[in-house]
Amino acid sequence: MKHNFGAGPCILPKEVFQEASQAVLDFNNTGLSILEISHRSKEFEEVVIETERLVRELLNVPQNYSILFLQGGASQQFAMVPLNLLPEGGKAAYFDTGVWATKAAKEAKKIGQIEIVASSSDKNYNYIPKGFEVPADSAYFHYTSNNTIYGTEVFDKPNASVPTVVDMSSDILSRVINVSDYDLIYAGAQKNMGPAGVTLVIIKDEILGKSRRSLPAIFDYEAHIKAGSMYNTPPVYSIYVSMLNLRWLKAKGGVSVIERENIVKARTLYEEIDRNPFFKGTAAVEDRSRMNVTFVMDNPDLEAEFLALAKERNLIGIKGHRSVGGFRASIYNALSITSINALVDAMREFEEKHK
Repeated sequence: MKHNFGAGPCILPKEVFQEASQAVLDFNNTGLSILEISHRSKEFEEVVIETERLVRELLNVPQNYSILFLQGGASQQFAMVPLNLLPEGGKAAYFDTGVWATKAAKEAKKIGQIEIVASSSDKNYNYIPKGFEVPADSAYFHYTSNNTIYGTEVFDKPNASVPTVVDMSSDILSRVINVSDYDLIYAGAQKNMGPAGVTLVIIKDEILGKSRRSLPAIFDYEAHIKAGSMYNTPPVYSIYVSMLNLRWLKAKGGVSVIERENIVKARTLYEEIDRNPFFKGTAAVEDRSRMNVTFVMDNPDLEAEFLALAKERNLIGIKGHRSVGGFRASIYNALSITSINALVDAMREFEEKHK
């Protein structure tokens, strides 16, 4: 058995893979592959409707929010957000907690004025700054909820009196949130929702139409809302597989159930990191991510040996990002506690060998 701790694209449940693979050959007994059916067909229209319904149900999305399935990844949203929400001559507030937050701010700066209200770059993004203020004259406040590279997560929404935009690419659907606390949520699907290729956008309808910019329709949220996520040909297969994964999550009992599982998984691994003298965590304890666990060896010279052991034990994808080094275990929704226990066993085996 392979234990996939890769940072993304995400691990998905086996039953999702099985049903999705069958649909490649014959989708719903149509005699056609899901890869070749028309995106305007009744069959695919039903897929989009169900996927939206599942997102709305699982996240308890209010009716005054629109749900979109777009292309371009979160990286495209780095530009679409300011294009749609930042008026000419206005400014936006950004919270810098890692590479993706930095990239979002960099793109927004090409479109208008931005202010970095807080940053953890001084300590290589190993903590989440607290106690900062968001200027009341900001058009919006943007932050990234989970920082995959550095292993930090923002669990409590920062205080802001202006519209709040959050990039939840790597922790969407992993924990209960109050959607009405936010004005726009976006998330690349490839961590917890589905395969790469589709981006979820949840947007409060009343914040649109205020930037007074003349936008190309492909970058205009209102155009996509009016077209029901079909302004252009949507990523059909990615939406379909996301629907299957959302069905799986609902059958498990929903987001509250998976959150409890994720808490247990993260706690189990962090407890071993803190107990084992050969390893140490890199993120501030109070800001540790449940999705991406980052840690290093107390003796860096032993890291290659532990990676070799991990490979022998079928522990895949635990090499850390070059910005942090060491190891990163991404423990998204579909990763079972069995895989966590396999990694813990390998860490204990390594400890016994080097005592």
